[in-house]
This record gives sequence, structure tokens and C-alpha cells, in this order.
Amino acid sequence: MAQGKPVETHIAQQSPDLDEANRILQEAVQLRQQGTLETFQQAIPLFERAATLFRQAGEQRLEAVTLNNIGFIYDSLGEKQKALEYYERALPLRQAVGDRRGEAGTLNNIGAVYDSLGEKQKALEYYERALPLLQAVGDRGGEGTTLNNIGAVYSSLGEKQKALEYYERALPLRQAVGDRGGEAQTLNNIGAVYSSLGEKQKALEYYARALPLFQAVGDRSGEARTLNNIGLVYSDLGEKQKALEYYARALPLRQAVGDRGGEATTLHNIGAVYSDLGEKRKALEYYDRALPLFQAVGDRRVEAATLNNIGGVYSDLGEKRKALEYYARALPLIQTVGDRGGEGTTLNNIGLVYNSLGEKQKALEYYARALPLSQAVGDRSGEANTLLNIASLQRSQGNLENALTQMEKSIAILEDLRTKAPTTELRQTYFASV
Repeated sequence: MAQGKPVETHIAQQSPDLDEANRILQEAVQLRQQGTLETFQQAIPLFERAATLFRQAGEQRLEAVTLNNIGFIYDSLGEKQKALEYYERALPLRQAVGDRRGEAGTLNNIGAVYDSLGEKQKALEYYERALPLLQAVGDRGGEGTTLNNIGAVYSSLGEKQKALEYYERALPLRQAVGDRGGEAQTLNNIGAVYSSLGEKQKALEYYARALPLFQAVGDRSGEARTLNNIGLVYSDLGEKQKALEYYARALPLRQAVGDRGGEATTLHNIGAVYSDLGEKRKALEYYDRALPLFQAVGDRRVEAATLNNIGGVYSDLGEKRKALEYYARALPLIQTVGDRGGEGTTLNNIGLVYNSLGEKQKALEYYARALPLSQAVGDRSGEANTLLNIASLQRSQGNLENALTQMEKSIAILEDLRTKAPTTELRQTYFASV
């Protein structure tokens, strides 16, 4: 997850108008630091007023600071296009006054918005413009933030080892400057990479290091994100009730800070647990609550995942044509944002539907498209699932030797994943559920 630049505040040379602008700016900053939906909304008109006064006084540096803060609030509220407007107004002002540190911060924030909108290559461009500026001014904290953000992009693109390299460069920088919130962010991200690689014990260790740091600095958004991620690990390990407990702790935190994208993510994850538990109608309720939130914040990647999961529920309920409609809506969104792992999952699911409809050759075509995508992003669980689906189809067609080969590959992957569960109890749970 990308992380933006912290609150900024500077003081201009005094004059009656600038006295008023500085007073308003300080009041807005105090509201923003409280981090609630209500205080964010109260801060925006104050920042707007301060920006106008700074512009009238010719204080470009302070105007840029104020615009950047407004952008950050809109970004936090999920209004990404509005955030971009303010960041793009701030950027030339920072360049004009030679504020390289501020310029880098705004570049970093623009990159974070493009990242959240699924435009990963564009995000990388902005982060890579920010990095040398931060190194030039010796801003180790900002350098650590940007390295973390680059790692997050590579992780979302499926390049997990490259992501780890950037996170491991970021972590000591954040620790060196005493940025406990940033340290927690990077620890959380490393945990997410290990989780995606099937190393669940390592993931839980990093999440356990991140959680108290987020709590110590009062970062409720980061705390919620980590609780959500711990829930994901337990869900993957088959500990569904434990997963629900962590999601239930994350959800009100995300609602309190106005993080609509995060709220949607947790609602989506709760839906997935209920689906796994066989409570399909309850799952649909949570997915249906999540979907408009994802659409509102422009998160096409997770919107696609939710459409995909709704399709899965309808498939399980026997409504196969309705399932195909949702998968058909999900697929182009996933391809647009470059989510190869999600694309593989959706193709596999379409294959399952065609298989159940008796269209075996069509099913095999979709499985064959899904498999290399799962392999490319290191989604070993998805790879095992697709191999098993291919084996089942081949067995039904009498291709027993080929079916046996695919089954053996699938079992080998699942057994390896099972051995990475952190305790004997969880290994048994994973074996029983998978």
C-alpha cells in the first residue's frame, strides 16, 4: 500500500492577511491530524481559504503546502480525481520556488493516487521522479517512503521478489529516522508479500511487529489494514471464525476514518468468509455493500475481484448464466489494471462454469489461459486449483495419465503450502479445508 507525505505546515512572514492565513492553516492542520471523517470535512474549507490568502499574497510555497494538504484529504476520503487536481496544482508551485523536498512529496502523492487507480506504470514514473530528489536533499524518511511505494507497485504487479528488495531498502531508512508509522507500513507490506508467497508464519510475524507500532502512533487506518491482513491469513489457513474476528475489529476503524476503499475491502473479505462457510446469501449481502464503495473510489482492481466473487456465488447457487455475466464484467477491468493473478482466477472460474454446462473444450481453453498467469505471479494456491480443474476435466474425458500428472502437481503444491502453516493445529485445519 502506498503511503503519502505527512502533514506540512510552514509560517510566512507576518502581515495582517498572512497572520490570518497562518492561523487558518494551523487550525486546518489540527483538524486533519485528528483523522476522522468529520474533521477531514471540516478542514477542507479552511485549507481552501488559506490557499486563497496565500495566493493573493504571492506566497507560492505556502499555497503549494496548503493545496497538497487538500489533495491528501481527498485522497484519504477516496476521491482520487479530486486529489489529483490539487496535487497537480501544487506541483508547479513547488518547482517554481525550488522546493525539491516538497516537489518530491507531491510527486510521491500523485504516484500513490495512480497506484490506487490501478495505473501502475504511471505510478512508477512519478515515484522514480521523486526518488533522486529526496536522495539529493538527504531526506532519508522521504526516500524510505518512496522505496516502500515502489515496492508496493511491484508487489501488485506480481513481482514479489523485486517488491521485497525495495521494502528491505526502505525498512532501515524508516527505522533510522524514527518513523514508527512508516516502519509499521513497510513491515505490514513485507508481511503481505510473504502471505502471497504462501509463507503464512512469516507473514504473521511481520504483521505482529506492525500492529503495535500503528497503535502507538494512533494510525487507525494502518491498524485497520493490518487487522484486515491478519484476517486474510487466518482465512487462507481455514480459520474462518478467527478471520471474522479480525475483520470485525478492522471494519469500524475503517468507517471511522472515512476510508471507503478500506471499508469496501473488509466488507468484501467478510463476504468471502461467509461464502466459504456456505452462507451464500449472506456473502452476497456483503459483496453488494462493497461493490458501490469500490466503484465510488475508482478502485477497478478490487471492483473486479468483487464482481468475480459475486459470479462465484451465483455459480454455487446454480445460476450459471448469471455467473458468466459477472465474470464477463470483471475480466476487462482486471486486464485494464494489469492484475495477472486476478485475471488467472477469473479465467479459471469461467472455465469452471463452462465445465458445469458441459462445454468441456471451452472450459479447457479457459483453464489453459489461467494456468500460466497464476504461475507468473507466484499464486501457488491458484496454480494448484487450476491444475486440479484440468485434471478433473481430463479424467472425465478418459485422459487418465494426463489427469494423474496434473493431480500430482497440484497435490505437491498444496502439501508444500500446508507445511508452511505456523502451527500443527493450523496445518491440520488447512489440510481439512483444502
